[in-house]
This record gives sequence, structure tokens and C-alpha cells, in this order.
Amino acid sequence: MANIKLGPSAHVDTFARDNLPPFDQWPQLLLDRPEFQYPEYLNAAVELTDRNVERGFGDRIALIGNGRRRTYKELADWSNRLAHALVENYGVKPGHRVLIRSGNNPALVAAWLAATKTGAVVVNTMPMLRAGELAKIVDKAEIALALCDSRIADELIACAKTSKFLKQVVNFDGTSNHDAELDRIALDKPVKFDAVRTGRDDVALLGFTSGTTGEPKATMHFHRDLLAIADGYAREVLNVTENDIFVGSPPLAFTFGLGGLAIFPLRFGATATLLESASPPNMIQIIETYKATICFTAPTAYRAMMAAMDKGADLSSLRIAVSAGETLPAPVFEEWTRKTGTPILDGIGSTELLHIFITNRIGDARPGATGKPVIGYVAKIVDKEMNEVERGEIGRLAVRGPTGCRYLADKRQKDYVRDGWNLTGDTFMQDADGYFHFVARADDMIVSAGYNIAGPEVEAALLSHVDVAECAVVGAADNERGEIVAAYVVLKPNVIGDELCVKKLQDHVKTTIAPYKYPRAVYFVEALPKTQTGKIQRFRLRQH
Repeated sequence: MANIKLGPSAHVDTFARDNLPPFDQWPQLLLDRPEFQYPEYLNAAVELTDRNVERGFGDRIALIGNGRRRTYKELADWSNRLAHALVENYGVKPGHRVLIRSGNNPALVAAWLAATKTGAVVVNTMPMLRAGELAKIVDKAEIALALCDSRIADELIACAKTSKFLKQVVNFDGTSNHDAELDRIALDKPVKFDAVRTGRDDVALLGFTSGTTGEPKATMHFHRDLLAIADGYAREVLNVTENDIFVGSPPLAFTFGLGGLAIFPLRFGATATLLESASPPNMIQIIETYKATICFTAPTAYRAMMAAMDKGADLSSLRIAVSAGETLPAPVFEEWTRKTGTPILDGIGSTELLHIFITNRIGDARPGATGKPVIGYVAKIVDKEMNEVERGEIGRLAVRGPTGCRYLADKRQKDYVRDGWNLTGDTFMQDADGYFHFVARADDMIVSAGYNIAGPEVEAALLSHVDVAECAVVGAADNERGEIVAAYVVLKPNVIGDELCVKKLQDHVKTTIAPYKYPRAVYFVEALPKTQTGKIQRFRLRQH
């Protein structure tokens, strides 16, 4: 791997490139296919906006959200005005990290594209994160400027007050009113912007993943990576055309959401519908109103959508349903296929590899199987020594392709990448026909309704409550959400473990960390099972 040679960089702030892992810890990248040949200089945001206007798509609808439709010409102009504001009024230089905090709306997409055009490295963050969680991200990426939907600025402002890096929080209007500081400044700017000629190997995006320790890791993705996921998965598996209309629930702060609800549609001149509250009823309304054709969500939501179909909901416009975030149970696959005539495409992706790398396909989908590698990727099942195991045997999933894991200054890089292969932390089996089947997560990550939740982080939140002496958190199987967070709590003397206490602890977690991480089940116990050395035996709690 030591023969890696990076192309030219436009970054004047070299933080990102300086903090790439050593070349000998990189995954081997497979870039020889024609789909992944990109020019030396490449700005992904230009390819997704201005280039579509040049292709004659200027009058086509790019984004639908918050009651408005935006054409490709409007999106290009909007992002160019914002880019002028970032450079001229806020001093953004190529290579600066810019944090963005917003729900799924067109203003977030415009801000992300604008920052990318300026050559900045964008860090999209979940709107539910609290100040303490944001501080870890700000510190790790040394972020000085944050752009925030004015409706949810409180936690970010609280973070900035104590941060040694975050100097400025600038608000934009996430509604369609354009009535916040950034919007007002951008209003008078020109609609043409000479985007920075970033190198294809310049870092464009830092994808943060919580990791089981709760200590965030940031995966560094280049401009070419952002296009490679569209030119691979979206082109080969989804066969996206300009007539497609996308809908989905994953936050754009997740790379799964950014790909499925921004990069994929914009790469092909298609339309993205964006929902700040992507509940199944809201998604159904979008599908019925706009005749959406491609849906991205988790199995939980597909269950709810099938129940709605029984009551008359019309989802017949959907030609593809993509499921990720948690493994797709065979009964859901079979029921959806029976009711709609089209399969749900289960797949596995990760923040580290940016998007889906193994998937089922239309005409080649098996219930209970994750599928086969996406074009450009190869995968195998290995033992602890990295030897490939026999078909039918369980082992660790190893993958490589046009994208791969490059953690920002993180010693965990050498755990994720071994011998040039990405080790995803999943246990899999490959059957005799070459299909890959998910078995289990290899770590303590809880996957609930598509959200990754680190058990230790929930434990830390519970332990900060005055009534809690000890606790352990594990994932418990759940029909609706795949897994739920289950907490086993030892209370301090004289505290009564009743329903009121359960609610008190749940509310405490919701205000300490992102609310979706709270324990939906709380069990009060006299003591936690432990080894002789005092280590908590979580496997015994899982069996319980």
C-alpha cells in the first residue's frame, strides 16, 4: 500500500491531508474501472449542480421540501450565492472545516454544496446531538465555523461558548423564508461562483461515526468518493434516470442519507424530496403526492407502510425500495414483494466506506440475504488471521473497492483496515452461490430502527444521574425496531425502582445525549453479572 500517490491539492489549510492515516494503513483502492476514472481536478458540488444546468437540466426540479420546488438552475444559483458569502463575509478558505447542523431540508443541501464549492471540508451533524456530543466533533476536526438552521441553534451556541476551536455560529433559515443572517448576506451576491479547483484526492467530507466507545471517529472522503458511490451503486443497482423521484428517512448527516437523498438524485438530474420529519405517514404522503419512485428507509418503516397499504395507501409509483441501517428480516422482504411486486433491496454500507457496498438487486434478490458486492467492490469472509474461510462458514466481513476507510488521526485505523482490506465489524457468511448473509455485529453497537447507538455512551449518561450506582446497556431484540436499548440499573440505597424512576432516568438520558439513544427498557437489578476481574458480562444480560 506504500505506493499510494495523492494527486494535487487546492487546500491552503492542510489539516485534512496532514491527518490522513499513514499510507501503509490504507485500504487497497480498486479504481481501475472506467466508472471511477476522474480528472485530476474535481469539485463534487459543481458536478452535482452547475454541470446539470450545462447538461440542459436547469428547469428540472432538483429539490422538493418545506412546501417549495427548486429547479437545478435555482439550486446552482442559491449555492453559488452562499459560497460567495462564505468566502467574502466569513473568510472560508480551501481546507477549512465547516460544520453544518440541520434537519433534512433544501437549505441544508444548498449549504453543503456551497461549502464544498469553496473547497471547505464539510462536517454534517445530526440535529438531535447535544452540546457535549457536538463538542467532541468540533475538537476532533478543529472546526472554527458552523452553519446552523436558526430553529435549532441552541445546542451549537452552548457548544461554542466553551469551545477553544469554534469561533462563529452563523444561522441560515431552514424554512422557505430565507430570513436568517446567512440568507440575508447571500441575497445580494452574484449567482455565478468560480468554484475552487479542488483535487479529486482533496478531502470533501468528514463522516463522523460514534464507534462503540462513544468516542467519535471521522472518516475522510475525497471529492471522487462522493461521485464514486453514485457512479457505482446508484448507476448499477438503482439504474437512476432524470425521471426518478427520491424519498427517504435517513438524516443527511448520515452518509447513507447524503448519498440516497442528495448525491444520487443530483448526479443524474433526478429529484429529491426532503422531509424534516420522515415518519411513515409523511413518506406515504410524499409518495402519493409526487409519485416517488425510489425510497430509502429502514425495515421498521416498511412494516408501517405495508400496514398503511392495507388501509388503502397507494405506493404503486415506487419502483425500488432500499433498506439499510439494520438487517432486513425475511418476512418483511417476502410480504413487501408479495404486496408490491417489487423486492426490497437489502444492503450493507458503512460510514467508513461511505455507502452501500453489498446489496440485493432487482431480479436477483433473496430473502434473508444481503446480496453480492456492488460493481467495483470485492468481499470475502475471513478468520482472525485474515485467511478466507470455506463457503458456509461464519467469519468476519472484509471488503475493498473504490471507497475505503481513512480515519482522521485515529489509532483505530489499523483495527478497521488490515492487509489492505476494510473490516466492517460485522460477522457474515457466504453461501455456496456467492450470496452474503449477515449474522451479527462483532461489537457492542446497538442498531435500533436504523440508528447506530453505542452502549457505553448510554451507560455514561445514566451514570451521570444521582440515583444510579451502576448500570450496563445492551441491545434487546424487538419486532418493531430490530433492537432496542435495554438498561440494567443498580440504584443507590433507598431509591425506589418504580415506573416514576424509569421515566426519570429515560428523561435524563434524553436531555444528556441525543434523545433517540434513550433506553426503551429499564430493568432494576440488585447487582450486575461480572467476571472475577470485575468486568461486566454483557453477554449474560443479552441472554436475559
